Amino acid sequence: MVKGINGYALLVSRLILGFIFVMHGWQKLRVTGIGQVTRDFDVMGIPYPEYAAQFSTWVELLGGLALIVGLVLPIICLLLIVDIAGAIYFSHLDAGFWNSEGGFEYPLALIAGLLAITFAQGSKFSAGTMMYTKVKKKLNG
Repeated sequence: MVKGINGYALLVSRLILGFIFVMHGWQKLRVTGIGQVTRDFDVMGIPYPEYAAQFSTWVELLGGLALIVGLVLPIICLLLIVDIAGAIYFSHLDAGFWNSEGGFEYPLALIAGLLAITFAQGSKFSAGTMMYTKVKKKLNG
């Protein structure tokens, strides 16, 4: 393995996943609209659709931004995993596996990426690591 490539790989993974989530959150907020998302969630049988629509929209939009900058990654990834697990359960599970049939293949891949980021050590290219390093230097010296 090429030494030092892990940080770059994590950065690229965070940027890609972050962009995907920002776009999905933006779609719910500005393209489809929260009202329509709420109605769609209600039709799907999602409990408390008005709250679920808000949660999903803002977790995807703000969580995607947090992924891009690398801030509070374990918490953000957990919230996004909960969001996507709900999407799988309420929207994709009955359609089977294949994405072409509306199945859970794509959301499952998103969860895999989020898990990898969650359990990887922070890279030098994340705001969280930069802040931690700065605070550690001040405390030690």
